[in-house]
Amino acid sequence: MQRVLTTIAVLAAVLATAAGGARAGSVSVLTIAFGSDPPSLDPGLATDTSSAFVVYNTNTPIVRLGPAPALKPEPALAQSWTVQGTHIALHLRRDVRWTNGRPVTAHDVVWSWLRTISPQLGADYAYQFYGIVGAQAYNRCRPTSANGDCAALRSKVAITAPNATTVDVVLTSPQPWFMQQLSHTSFIPVNREAVTKWGAAWTEPGHIVSDGPFTLTAWKHDASLTLTRNPGWYAAGRVHLGQVQLKIITDGATAEQAFDRGAVEVNDTGWPPADTPRVKEASTYRRFPSLGVYYFGFNVKAIRDANERKAMALAIDRRSIVTKIAQEGQVPATAFSPRNMPGAATIDADPFLRPTADLKAARAYMARVKHPVRTVNLVFDNAPGNRQMALAVQAAWRKLGLHVTVAEQSWPQFLKLLGPPPSPTVSAFRFGWIADFPDDINFLGIFQCHSGNNPTNWCDPAYDALLQRATAAQSAAKRDVLYHRAEQLLTGKHGGMPIAPIYWYTIVYQVAANVHGWSTNPMDQTDLTRVRVS
Repeated sequence: MQRVLTTIAVLAAVLATAAGGARAGSVSVLTIAFGSDPPSLDPGLATDTSSAFVVYNTNTPIVRLGPAPALKPEPALAQSWTVQGTHIALHLRRDVRWTNGRPVTAHDVVWSWLRTISPQLGADYAYQFYGIVGAQAYNRCRPTSANGDCAALRSKVAITAPNATTVDVVLTSPQPWFMQQLSHTSFIPVNREAVTKWGAAWTEPGHIVSDGPFTLTAWKHDASLTLTRNPGWYAAGRVHLGQVQLKIITDGATAEQAFDRGAVEVNDTGWPPADTPRVKEASTYRRFPSLGVYYFGFNVKAIRDANERKAMALAIDRRSIVTKIAQEGQVPATAFSPRNMPGAATIDADPFLRPTADLKAARAYMARVKHPVRTVNLVFDNAPGNRQMALAVQAAWRKLGLHVTVAEQSWPQFLKLLGPPPSPTVSAFRFGWIADFPDDINFLGIFQCHSGNNPTNWCDPAYDALLQRATAAQSAAKRDVLYHRAEQLLTGKHGGMPIAPIYWYTIVYQVAANVHGWSTNPMDQTDLTRVRVS
C-alpha cells in the first residue's frame, strides 16, 4: 500500500504541474513568504493560522463562507443542507474524491468527526463539536473514571450517516451559527486508510491523502512547503495556479527584503513596524478587515490575584502600541470580543479597560494585592513585532514595581509551553485569536474551564454557565446580553482578567502587482482557487 500511495501522489504532482504550465507557463507558480512551519496538517489537530492555511487549501471544507459582512455558508463538500430546529442534514457532493481515487462519503465525515472528539486524540478543537448531542460527554470520557465506558458514550454522539451522501446531526439546542461553524478546518474529514496506516506521519508527502484543490507534494520542515494543483478535484478547471511555494520566513525584515527583490510575490510574514509608513504607501499594500484580537494572557496559577492582573492590564498603553509598534490599521482593544463582531455594541458596552494607560488606577489595584508577584516571566513567539510589543509591556509593568524577563520562542516551542495547561515557568504570554466563525461564542468560549484553547488556567463556573445559557438562547439579542455579562466576568471591573487585550486585528499583506484575486475573509481564510498570476 505504501508504494501505491506514493506513486499516486507523485503522478498527481506531475499532472498538476503540467496542467498549470500548459495554462500559463512558469507564472502559474505563486511564491509566498510564510510566517511559520505548520505544527500540524491534521484537520483535527491544526490550531494555528499557518496550519489552517494549508489544510483549507488542500482539502474541501464542509462549507465555505461567502463575502463579508454576511459571511453566509456556501456549498463545498456539502452541496446543500436542511435545518429543522436542532436537526441538521448535510447532503454531500457525489464527485469529491480523495487523491487515492476513492469517493469522499458521509461515512468518512462521521468517522473523522468522532476521531476528532475522541479522548484518545486529545484535540484542542474538540470543543467545537460540543454543540452536538453527546459530543462533550464522549470527549471527556476517561476509561479509568466513573464514566469510563467510552464506547457507549461514543455510540450516543448524534452524528450518523444514513447513506453515503447524507450526514445527520442533532444539536443540543438550535444554533444559528452552526452552518457557518462548519467552515472551520476541524470539521474537514480525513482519509481513514491513510490515518490508520501511517499514524501521526500520515500528513507527510507521499503518505497524505486529501480531497482539495491542491495537494501537498513537498515539505522541508522549517524551510518550505509545495502545494500542487490537484487535477482530480471536482472543480479543478477553475484553479489558475499550477503550484504554490510556501517559503518559511519567520523574520519580518527578511520577508520584506524577499518581497522587494521579487523572490516572493506575497508577503504573509509581515515586516518591521518601523517600515509600515513606507509599506502602506505602496500599491502592493493590501488590507482586509478581521475578526481577531491580539492579547497578553496570564497564567493565573502564577499570578493568582485578579487585582494584580487588573493592574497589569490597566498599565498598558494600547494606543501607543498601535501607533508606534503595530502594523497600520490595528485598533486599540478595550475588550476581548472584537468591535466588528455581530452584536458588539451590546457585548462590549461600558468597558473597564481604556485605549490609554491608567497608571493611577493600576497602582491602586496593586495596593490591594496582599502578596504580589514581583518577578514575571513573559514569553512570546518570534513573529515580527512581538519582541517590540513585549518590550513595551515590560516597560509598562516595570512602572508597577515588577521585574519582567522576556523570552522569545519559536512557534512550536511557544505552543508547547502554553499547553494548555501552560508551563509553570510561564507567568504571562503573548497570544492572539482569530474567529473560526462569526459568533462571539467562538471568542468567549475559549476561556471556558475545559477549553482546549485556554492557556490561562482560569476557570469560572459562573462564566461557563452564562455561555451555556447563551448557547440555548433563541434570539441573537438575548445571546448578546449574555455575552456582555460573560465579557464583564472576563475583562470587566469585577472580572477575573486572565488576559489583557491589546488591539483588534486588521489583516495586512504585501502582494505583487501581477498577483490577482488575493483576498482573505475576517476569519483569515484565503482561498487559493481564486488567485491567479499574470
